[in-house]
Amino acid sequence: MPEPEAPTTATASPGMTPSEMSCKITNSFAPGVSFARRTTFESPTAKTMGWEKSGMRSILFAVLLACSGTALAAPTILVYGDSLSAAYGIPQNAGWVALLVERLKQRKSNYTVVNASISGETSAGGAARIAAVLAKTRPAIVIVELGANDGLRGLPVAQMKANLAAIVQAAKRQGARVILVGMLLPPNYGAQYVNAFRAAFREVARDERIPLVPFLLEGVPNEREMFQEDNLHLVAEAQPILLENVWRKLAAMVTAAPRSVPK
Repeated sequence: MPEPEAPTTATASPGMTPSEMSCKITNSFAPGVSFARRTTFESPTAKTMGWEKSGMRSILFAVLLACSGTALAAPTILVYGDSLSAAYGIPQNAGWVALLVERLKQRKSNYTVVNASISGETSAGGAARIAAVLAKTRPAIVIVELGANDGLRGLPVAQMKANLAAIVQAAKRQGARVILVGMLLPPNYGAQYVNAFRAAFREVARDERIPLVPFLLEGVPNEREMFQEDNLHLVAEAQPILLENVWRKLAAMVTAAPRSVPK
C-alpha cells in the first residue's frame, strides 16, 4: 500500500454557516473571543417602556446565546479510514466521502462531514490517534473503515480486532454512534486467514452492538477498468457504489435526531 499521507480533511457543511443562521448574529462569535466581549446590546424599546437597560440586555444575551449555541452545534460525521476513503489516486471531489457531502446537501441535512482518513493507515495507527481526532472533531457519527492494510500486510487478525474495538469504544464513550465498515481479502492469503479476517469485523460489530457494512466494495464489478494501475484502489467511476454501501447503514442515523455529544 502507499506510504501514509497527511490526513485528508474534507470538511463541508450541508447546512448554513454560523453567519447565515436564522438568528442572524453577525460577527458575534469568533475562536478565542468570548461572546460577551464581542457583543453589546442597546434597546430603544426598553427605554421607551421604562425597562431597566441591564434587564433587557440580560434577556437579549440569553436569547442570542441560545441561537449561537444552536449554530455551533451542527452535528459532525467523522469518516475514519485508509486510502479507500481518502480518495487515493483520484480527485478529492470524486471520492465516496465527497459524494456523501453532496448527498447530504441535496437532502438539506445539517451534518458536517470531516474526513480524517490516511492512505496506508492500519488499525494500530487508527487506534493510536483516535483520541486526538475525537477531541478535535467531537463527532455525532463515526464511520470506521480500517483493516484493509492489516490484511494486505498479513498482520495478526486478533490484534486488528482489538484495535478496531478500541476505536469503536473510544467513539462510543464520547457519545457518538458508530458504523463499522468491513473488508474482504483475496483467497491467495489462505482460507484460515481470510475467514478469520472477515469474521473479525462481524464479531466487533456484534460485541459492540453497532451497524456493519459487510464489505465496502460490495457490488463493484470485478473488471480491470474499475481499478487503478495498482489493481488495489478504485477509480472514480466506482465511488458511487461505495457510497451506496455505506449509505444503507448511515441513512437512518442522519434522519434520526442527533444525540448530544459531551463537551
